[in-house]
Amino acid sequence: MKAHIGIRLLLVDDEPHILQFLELGLINEGFDIRTAPDGLSALEIAAEFKPHVAILDIMMPGMDGFEVCRVLRDEEPDIAVIMLTAKDEVDDRVKGLSLGADDYMVKPFSFEELLARIQARLRNRFPGLLGEVRCGPFRIDGRRKEIRFRDAVLELSPTEYELLQYMVINHGLVLSKPMILDKVWGYDFGGEENIVEVYIRSLREKLGDKEHRIIRTLRGAGYRVDLL
Repeated sequence: MKAHIGIRLLLVDDEPHILQFLELGLINEGFDIRTAPDGLSALEIAAEFKPHVAILDIMMPGMDGFEVCRVLRDEEPDIAVIMLTAKDEVDDRVKGLSLGADDYMVKPFSFEELLARIQARLRNRFPGLLGEVRCGPFRIDGRRKEIRFRDAVLELSPTEYELLQYMVINHGLVLSKPMILDKVWGYDFGGEENIVEVYIRSLREKLGDKEHRIIRTLRGAGYRVDLL
């Protein structure tokens, strides 16, 4: 497959058979791959290779995946990080996400699920790399910064575009106001959370979503996009 040509992935795991399995599968998908058996070599490779996505094992000798994630997030803020672990512990998940990981998978996992998660993270952080993304009645063109709804181009401000893109790509998931503010406005946004409500109202008007069937409000939790 050639759909992922030009997209760089860094695989980090101290188990050679896992590295080989992932490397062969992802090369077949068209990705440009580099591998590392430990944290220190992973950071050296990342500094030169500039990966779009890093897939990190947690339990490694020396520098573990948590520390690699922390350093990568400091040095390469745009990189997407997916953490792999054999331990299904809530504390580990919380720690990884608090250090800046974008996703978390527990071993053993299916290759198809990993591929889907890589694509989801790319759509979030590098939407233009995958060209046009289709989600139900929505078509997102990251290169043109354009969203079509039922074949009609929506007239969106830059912030409306970023908000609707984020919500559509993560359709079916409940997105809280803090999550939306962090992803769309940035972690250092100093305004009020009700700015989200203002933009949601505007998007509903442009989508003709008077009954809130597309962008749903879940009281006390956040918002969810449902594809009709």
